[in-house]
Amino acid sequence: MKKKVNRVVLVGTGFVGSSYAFAMLNQGITEELVLVDINKDKAAGDAMDMNHGLPFAPSKTKVWNGTYADCNHADIVVLTAGANQKPGETRLDLVAKNTAIFKGIVKEIMDSGFDGIFVVAANPVDILSYATWKFSGLPKERVIGSGTILDTARFRYELGEYFNIDTRNVHAYIIGEHGDTELPVYSHVNLGAKPLAKALEIKEDYKPGDLDEMFVNVRDAAYKIIDAKGATFYGIAMGLVRITKAILQDENSILTVSTLLEGEYGHDDIYIGVPCVVNRDGIREIVELELNEEEKEKFAHSVNVLKKTMAPVLEA
Repeated sequence: MKKKVNRVVLVGTGFVGSSYAFAMLNQGITEELVLVDINKDKAAGDAMDMNHGLPFAPSKTKVWNGTYADCNHADIVVLTAGANQKPGETRLDLVAKNTAIFKGIVKEIMDSGFDGIFVVAANPVDILSYATWKFSGLPKERVIGSGTILDTARFRYELGEYFNIDTRNVHAYIIGEHGDTELPVYSHVNLGAKPLAKALEIKEDYKPGDLDEMFVNVRDAAYKIIDAKGATFYGIAMGLVRITKAILQDENSILTVSTLLEGEYGHDDIYIGVPCVVNRDGIREIVELELNEEEKEKFAHSVNVLKKTMAPVLEA
């Protein structure tokens, strides 16, 4: 009888996918890592290259280029396939073409007998997570989008730099669409155990507008990176590894991922980024932050933009 080991299947070995696979190998997160791509030679080359690094890895990992049939025994399938965001494009511009791509991919995965957890990273991630949930027929808890995990990390980094505090001790959230309508939840920012308002009171060089500038840097980071080097991939790859680790190690970690709202925050029938408790079963629960009125209005706007954008595509 085969010994049960953790298996992760990565679909899409482009910039994000290959960076994710490399980070997975370096952190020793899973026992088996399968690479699947429409470009079979690319997936085979990545697998060979990574296997040559195994003597330097923290733990043994079996890596190979595979097919959708390998999803049958997978615990997690990570979806990074799809068209990339080009300079000048928003994430929402990718809706139609990536939804069509995902419909075929998810069907093949489900035909393999897959019964694990989807982690979706392709953009627009909120809409593609919703589409994956619909196409797969899996419970909502087992379809997770990367949501605003990267935006939240960028926010924590900016706050850490501004206050000269280790970003790992900054507690803050970006929620909403992973895109232009996302919003910072200033009312729940804590620097260690110190609320943001208290930290600002004692910061001698604080100027009105500093927080707004900080958020613009967070919101528009992807555009700057794309203009500079063509794509973003290291940050989101590490975020995906963090989600994978929380699942496989049953951590009950709170991460800002994209999930289905069913009345939480006053909205329903929408995948969107909010803090969630993530464990071996997927999303255990949604953490409902108490938003102020301004934050509620901005979150509602984000929901409405996503619903308006996704309606014609998913109804087609």
